[in-house]
Amino acid sequence: MSERAEIDRVIRELHAARTRGDLAAMCAAFAETGRYQIAGSSDGKPVSISASGIAQFKPWLAMMVKAFRITDYELLSLIAEGHRGSAHWRARIHSKITGVAVVTELVDLVEVRGGRIVEYTEFFVPR
Repeated sequence: MSERAEIDRVIRELHAARTRGDLAAMCAAFAETGRYQIAGSSDGKPVSISASGIAQFKPWLAMMVKAFRITDYELLSLIAEGHRGSAHWRARIHSKITGVAVVTELVDLVEVRGGRIVEYTEFFVPR
């Protein structure tokens, strides 16, 4: 499989798992020693997560699945070059806690090796 096809597959599988709220499938997209980062803003407050290794970031993924539901997913663009790729996507993110739903723009930067994500950074901003 070409690097581009592999990045496309991994990103699409990760996004599908997120929209289903499937924690096991989300974790399976990452290498055991992968690095996971999120940077964004919600209600004018910065949100930042940085973790190395699945053991460190699995609890963050579990919290996201418990707290948020994703609907109206739309992949706007996908770019791949070598082992790196980026995905620009939009979704309505529903808080399971407050009941509020917000359309959000997201950009994922990934590095894929051996069919799994070794480096992941997500930027997001509610619209």
